[in-house]
Formats: sequence, structure tokens, C-alpha cells
Amino acid sequence: MKITDIIRFAFRASTGYPTRTLLMLLAMAIGVGSVVILSTLGEGARSYVVGQFSSLGTNLLIVLPGRSETVGGPPPLLGITPRDLTLDDAMALQRSSAIKYVAPIALGAAPASWGGREREVTILGSTPHLFQVRQLTMALGRFLPEGDASRAASVCVLGYKIKQELFGNASALGEPIRIGDRRFRVVGVLAKKGQSVGMDMGDVVIIPVASAQALFNSASLFRIMIEANDRDAIVRAKETVLRIIRERHDGDDDITVISQDAVLATFDRIFTALTLTVAGIAAISLAVAGILIMNVMLIAVSQRRAEVGLLKAIGAPGGQIMALFLAESAILSIIGAALGLLLAAAGTWILTQIFPDFPLIVPLWSLWAAVGVSVATGLVFGVLPARRAARLNPVLSLSRR
Repeated sequence: MKITDIIRFAFRASTGYPTRTLLMLLAMAIGVGSVVILSTLGEGARSYVVGQFSSLGTNLLIVLPGRSETVGGPPPLLGITPRDLTLDDAMALQRSSAIKYVAPIALGAAPASWGGREREVTILGSTPHLFQVRQLTMALGRFLPEGDASRAASVCVLGYKIKQELFGNASALGEPIRIGDRRFRVVGVLAKKGQSVGMDMGDVVIIPVASAQALFNSASLFRIMIEANDRDAIVRAKETVLRIIRERHDGDDDITVISQDAVLATFDRIFTALTLTVAGIAAISLAVAGILIMNVMLIAVSQRRAEVGLLKAIGAPGGQIMALFLAESAILSIIGAALGLLLAAAGTWILTQIFPDFPLIVPLWSLWAAVGVSVATGLVFGVLPARRAARLNPVLSLSRR
């Protein structure tokens, strides 16, 4: 019997029982579609988090005040070193050759008003270097002017949302606005950048760091953002930051330095493991589909005893009978896998329409893995029915015993 005859026979056997065939195809399609869609969601979540951190800038170090460390005894006792970061600490870091930019950040909230319009806004105090560190772009005007960081200049840069809410279609450049109990002159408007690790840069007002400290009556910094000269200088920059702050803080290691690359690597490992886990869970449905194929094929063997007996009576060997039933299982698995890929494509498109800002990336390995596992499952679970058909006695089969 030629391979074309085997395929033709398998197709005719499948279409002879449409309900049975439809159930097997549906089970396999759901299994393949689940693997691909869940893998896509996991890969999309990883890309989203990486994109959020990457939008902060490149080659970044983030210096946080205070350091949590275990102090012994029953958990969860923690020792917290209460030491603030100051503007002088940030300026001292600029003398390192491994550091390109230093952007101290003071954070708070205050009411901003202009022309009878007022709203509560997030105030971000920093220096001109924040523009390079955060890779910001201007829609209008310019960023904070260069100058002495300790001087409280009365200028500000508006996020694009704040500009629209306070000024509408009117020009904001050069206009005075009141922030808290102080007046600032608008020198620029940020271009739309979107959210970055929870902070929407369109919804902030940026003022000089010294002005923010005076506005909030606080000399402490929220954090210090540092850009290293290049990727290779990140480790050296981190060591320099720890050394300089230790010297300034009487020998205490009372800061936490977070490397952007370390955070990204951690998230990458977490989401890779998560993607593989959910894909493995979805693959269980493929095993369930394989068991369904096996059970249905076992029933098919009983229903087609006369057909098998006739084939054996005219000289078909047992190996050929096995090939016929395995071909049927393989064809059903391949068609089911193809339908599953179509189902995954439709599901991905629907998710894209619902969540347009969420990056949905279909990993190629999930396509090959889903199709390969589905075909392998169909063949593995099709062996038992095929062997049973091959062992049928032709005389008893023709007599329907």
C-alpha cells in the first residue's frame, strides 16, 4: 500500500465519523492554542517590564537612602539605618570618572494653578542632567537651565498632561504659574513619553532640586539617579558610589544601590520561568487531548472490526494496519494543531485590541513546541489502538465476534 493510499484511507476514516473527529480536533486545537497564547502572554509581560525599565534610560544606577539588613533574632526583625541623602552627597558623586550624569531627585505633591485653574500635581525636583538620564524629549521650549544646583531658581517644566489641563490650547511658555506658595515661570513642556515604572512623565511638574527642597522644607532627597559612562563602567561606578557615600557618612554603608541591569536580569529570569510554567500547564491539555484520541480510536477499532478483518483477509500485514491507524491519529493531530494556531492567532488579535499598549510577542519556540507536542501526543496515544487493530483475528472480525 502506497503512502498516498494510507493518507487517503485515514482521511476517509476520519470523515466517516464527523462528530468523533470534530471532538478530537477541538481538544487538540484548544491545547495548542492554550500553549501559544499563554506563552505569548508570558513573553509579553517580560517585554513590558523590560521596556518599562529601559525607558528610564541606559546604564543606570539608582541610589536609595537607607539600607535594610538582618540583625539576628526571630524574624522578621530588620535594622534600618536612618540616614538621608543630601544634595551635597549627589554633587560629590560627580567627581567619579566612571559616572557620566548625576540627577538628584526630590519628590512631593503640591497644588499648581494658572488663570483660575488648579489641580494637585506631582512635583519632581532635579537638575538639567535628568533630561539625559531619563532620555526625555521636549515638545516646546527647553529643559531646566544649567547652573548651580544649590540655587533655587523659579523656573519649571510641565508634563504634557499638566500643560493641557492648566493651559488648554493657550501657550504656556513664559507664563507664571503658582506651585504651593511660590511662583514659577514655565520654560518648557515635555513631549509625550508615557508611563515608566509607574510614573507618568506627562503628569509631573519638574523644578530645580533646590527649589523643591525649599518648597517642601526638606533637605533630603528621594533618590539619586546615575548614568555610568558605558555598560562596562557600571560595576566601577557602583563601587565608587558606595565608597564616596561611606566616606561622607562616617564609614556607614547606609545606602542601597540598584543596578538597572541587575533588575532587568532578575525580571527576565522570573518571567522566563513564569512563561515556561504556564506553557507547561497548558501542555497538560495536550496530554488530555491525546488521551481523548486514544479512547476514541479504541472505540473506532471496535466499530471497524469488519473493515480491519477484510484488510487482513486480503493480505494486509499487521504493520500496515498499525500504519493506517497511526496515520489517522497523526493527521488528526496535525489538523488540530493547525486549527490551534488559528485559534491562538485570533486570541492574540483580540487581546491586542483590548490591551493595545501591552506588547504581545508570539515566541517562535512556542509554535514549534505546541505543534511538535501535539503530533507526538497523537502518535504516542495512537499506538495502543493501532496495535489492538493489528492483532485482530480476521475471521472473528469478519464474523463481527
